[in-house]
Amino acid sequence: MNKIVKDALVLTLITLIAGLALGIVYEVTKEPIAAASEKAKQESYKEVFETADSFEDLESFDADKANDIISQKGYTDGTVTTCEVVNCVKALDASKNVLGYVVTMKSKAGYGGDLVFSMGVTKDGILNGYSITEINETPGLGMKAQDDKFKDQFKGIKATTLEVSKTGSGEENTIQAISGATITSKAVTYAIDAGLVYVSSLLQGGAA
Repeated sequence: MNKIVKDALVLTLITLIAGLALGIVYEVTKEPIAAASEKAKQESYKEVFETADSFEDLESFDADKANDIISQKGYTDGTVTTCEVVNCVKALDASKNVLGYVVTMKSKAGYGGDLVFSMGVTKDGILNGYSITEINETPGLGMKAQDDKFKDQFKGIKATTLEVSKTGSGEENTIQAISGATITSKAVTYAIDAGLVYVSSLLQGGAA
């Protein structure tokens, strides 16, 4: 057999075996990975809505419509407020009554890339807090967006226009920026602001 042909057959066989092995690994790990992802998601929901007994998808959720709503309020691509509404679920009590909503937001204005988090909002439009599920900010700086010192500033806020301050003016609608991480602070703040705008519209019957 010609050496070139033989080498080609060997390479083809190796490729087929490698492909088969990868396929088997994917099938074996697919369900555990999906289960772990769902578990992490449910934990983030519970963190921002501790009083909820369960969470269910908002059947009428329309991502395009949701993002059109926040876009009309100025949260548009190419700016520091660039973000999107990824999903929305209902927070339910044991009797399946709606207590509020958990919205998944993605800010595209982070210093290290996209920031993804869940935020819980009551039926009165009050923010319980947020839980970050995806972050790639600078350790010791932007990563502090996960710290309670920064996160606690948002608890109890209603739909409003939030501002970020480096000096801490103490005003009601002003968030104290993380020292050395103003970009991250603004990314989180404006995405939360946009999320509150969306939920406010939802509560008024103007969003889905």
